[in-house]
Amino acid sequence: MSRLRVLLPPQPLTLRQRLAAHAAVAAARVLLWATRARPARLRRALMVLGRGAAPATVVTTAAAHGAVTTVSLRCASPHGCLLRSLATVLLCRTRGEQPVWRVGVRAPATSHAWVEAGGTPVGEHEDPHRIYTPIITVSAEGTP
Repeated sequence: MSRLRVLLPPQPLTLRQRLAAHAAVAAARVLLWATRARPARLRRALMVLGRGAAPATVVTTAAAHGAVTTVSLRCASPHGCLLRSLATVLLCRTRGEQPVWRVGVRAPATSHAWVEAGGTPVGEHEDPHRIYTPIITVSAEGTP
């Protein structure tokens, strides 16, 4: 039997917020294409982008996550975690902040990407640390 999956509810956004979220999703797609979605390249790119950024707050990260999932059906779906997490990081980065970006794995060969602020996973139904073992972490300081 399959599980029912529900998309995240949309948020009311101003035109400026909607345009910024669309730009962040497009930039995340370009980043994935440019790095060929290779984890080491993504990590390096995010470390470079994170230089000089302040750690993101939970409120800022949640707002960016909500905006990204509102404008992109792929980001709102359960299968868009990589694009969603990258777009959230890029949208926060435009505000001078950067959340912690993590990628984790579990058996059998399942991976998941998410963002954290203040040690709290943002936009996740369950704590990913209980399900996945983090293998890649990029923080605001640009260090793993």
